[in-house]
Amino acid sequence: MPRAKTTGRGANGNGSIRKVTATRNGKQYVYWQARYTEGYDPGTGKQIQRSITGKTQKEVAQKLKQITLDIDNSVYQSPNKLTMGDWLDIWTGEYMGDKKYLTVKNYKAVVENHIKPALGAVKLMKLTAPAIQKFYNDLLDHGQSVPTRDEQGKILKKNGKPVYEAAPMGAKTVRNIHGVLTKALTVAVNVGYLRMNPADRVTLPRVEKKELQPLTDEQVKVFLKAAELDPLGSLLIVILFTGLRESEAIGLTWDCIDFRAGTVKVCKQLQKRPLKDGGTVFAPLKNNKTRILKPAPYVMDILSKQWNIQTEQRIRAGELWRAWTNEEERQTALVYTTPEGNDVSPTSLRYHFKKLVTAIGAPNIRVHDLRHTFAVLSLQNGDDIKTVQGNLGHATAAFTLDVYGHVSERMKDNSAARMQAYIDKTTE
Repeated sequence: MPRAKTTGRGANGNGSIRKVTATRNGKQYVYWQARYTEGYDPGTGKQIQRSITGKTQKEVAQKLKQITLDIDNSVYQSPNKLTMGDWLDIWTGEYMGDKKYLTVKNYKAVVENHIKPALGAVKLMKLTAPAIQKFYNDLLDHGQSVPTRDEQGKILKKNGKPVYEAAPMGAKTVRNIHGVLTKALTVAVNVGYLRMNPADRVTLPRVEKKELQPLTDEQVKVFLKAAELDPLGSLLIVILFTGLRESEAIGLTWDCIDFRAGTVKVCKQLQKRPLKDGGTVFAPLKNNKTRILKPAPYVMDILSKQWNIQTEQRIRAGELWRAWTNEEERQTALVYTTPEGNDVSPTSLRYHFKKLVTAIGAPNIRVHDLRHTFAVLSLQNGDDIKTVQGNLGHATAAFTLDVYGHVSERMKDNSAARMQAYIDKTTE
């Protein structure tokens, strides 16, 4: 057992310092130790005491002085042995609150795939801004795994499996990872594990916006003709002329369509989840705000035809039909289904879309670009930004402006023509 001798007192009597002589493995060594009262146990009322150590009396006295000052100013952090990995498990397990399924799934994926491997072993209280900055820099340098390809572009395989190599990660992805880490550390600050959030003191990479790829007028014309021959073409046309998200269009039900008023209510989305998480379910919208669309009559006609098409599919499928069994059930059933009445999977929708856009010479366009096309066409044809925001279901008009605020050549021409008309009128 070490021998101890008290040699001084902490500031204002809030702690004591002593010199400690200890023997370990036959060797004697000396260090200094200070004890202080952190607070009181709420259950027993007894003092909670902590100790700090150092090589010299001066070092320990300085530490004790700072701790005492922090306690007096109510900014003291109780020491804990939690690692980042420990805290991230606690955060994803206990602090998700009412966050949506996909949000939680995304947070957990980022934590497991990126943050934990790099920072999981670091003590939570020891995490610094420079350590986080290095983590981000490493991601930008080699944070992504991509298949290795040969000179002909074919993916190399070993034992039948693709071979992967490290590649730079995109700035936007790094910023998304930063967002998750910042949220986790903010909660650590709120519960008292950290005094400040070190993620607030890093420099983030600049994101260069990718140019949107809406369909051109000519591509729209060719796309519509091609879609007429595709089993899911009607659904894709509805997305093109309403701006619905994939999951919103797939989850559209008959009770949300009012043919008399010519409106479509968007109030839910259909999500594909693993069976352990519920399988295919209706989920709230991205921003939880129901919106009422007033599509062009052309769209309402397409939906009306879909009613008849689905009726024919029901008759042909017979006992294999899975959607609805009577007219009352049909009112809340899906508008778009497979020929057997099953829901349309996002994978199937994208497969059909890919065939169509490849046929029209635009293989790199995604289903989501139909939504972009709708927004651009709306603006080009005179819709104000607030109307476009409401139709797309964006949280704010500012976000819509940020995404679609660029001025197309046609809008420039129209603007010039309107100004010329004004000039001609005022200079007559």
